[in-house]
Amino acid sequence: MGPGLGGKEACQHVASFLIGAALPTALLVLLASDRLGEGLSTISSSWGPTPTTKMPAPTAGGPLASNLSAGSAAPAAVTHGQQSVGFAGLPELLPKVATDDGTVIITSVNEAFARPGSLLDVFRESFRAGEGIEHLLDHVLVVAVDGMAFAHCKAVHPHCYLLEVRSSMNLSSANKFMSDAYVELVWTKLSLQQRVLELGYNFLFTDVDIVWLRNPFWHVSVLADMTTSSDVFGGDAGSLDDNLPNTGFYYVKASNRTVEMLRRWRAARARFPPNHEQAVFNEIKHELAGGDDLGVRIRFLDTARFAGFCRIYHSDMAAACTVHANCCFGLENKLYDLREVLGQWRNYTALTTVEKTSRKFMWKDPTKCGTPDKIDRSTNP
Repeated sequence: MGPGLGGKEACQHVASFLIGAALPTALLVLLASDRLGEGLSTISSSWGPTPTTKMPAPTAGGPLASNLSAGSAAPAAVTHGQQSVGFAGLPELLPKVATDDGTVIITSVNEAFARPGSLLDVFRESFRAGEGIEHLLDHVLVVAVDGMAFAHCKAVHPHCYLLEVRSSMNLSSANKFMSDAYVELVWTKLSLQQRVLELGYNFLFTDVDIVWLRNPFWHVSVLADMTTSSDVFGGDAGSLDDNLPNTGFYYVKASNRTVEMLRRWRAARARFPPNHEQAVFNEIKHELAGGDDLGVRIRFLDTARFAGFCRIYHSDMAAACTVHANCCFGLENKLYDLREVLGQWRNYTALTTVEKTSRKFMWKDPTKCGTPDKIDRSTNP
């Protein structure tokens, strides 16, 4: 190229100016290279308004900043030495599902969970019954672990992904808790989630036996690497000792740190056989969070908002975001009680504002699912 209108001397001045302007930017990029998510907020306006809290605006030039417009190309992949392999078609699918800020909601199903009238239908129905969250269904990726589940998914949902699971076990049926097939199923999600992070996407994983009632993203900590629901919440969202995690619902911000977290989590399976992934995470959470080696920042969600059948009696309908059929055994029991939850929710949302604020509306004890709510405290204190 020629020197342009100002001649060679003008060109040199322009070059000097551009180099000087670029250096601060390069330094900022270098300082932030450990993480994609150091900004105070990556919560996109696509999540919709909150009735009570105004979230801070995304930081200019912050995480995934080049992908904040709808329909943009996939964010830059996270650089990591132990990248997963496989997952054909996933890089092409994620941009179609992701929100403007590069977040994908993920759930997984087998044939028993995906067949008509089963958990996938109840899960999807909850988004339509919830308060202003139906649009979030457009950002849900349903991961099917068998061919029939994939076919059922394609019949009702726009974004389905068939995860090839190499196993001699029958993964299609409603497997009993802690059976070999159950353990295999819950571990399959981690390798795919690691790949999602490597491709530069944040994710919120949700079990399919969870009903969504309000937007949960307003309660995801913007300063944490991982925000997870709880079976037991002790009151301090940052306490590793007082909270018992439930990894049926958790958000992870894409970064090199969280890719390594998923890798170590998967590797720890061999140290704690034959446990499922949630129990192993609880065993290693101090390792992941402690010291300068990794230092993952973990926050826990209050069971008052993110309820489960383990502690349903703590949850007020006015605060509820999700309800999880945890502490419950049997597919039919889960279906029955989750449908009851949606029935209670519809009755509640049909009330006037005055009626809603006149008193607290608490969830009823689950009818079919045996939970700690039903303990006879006169004989079992």
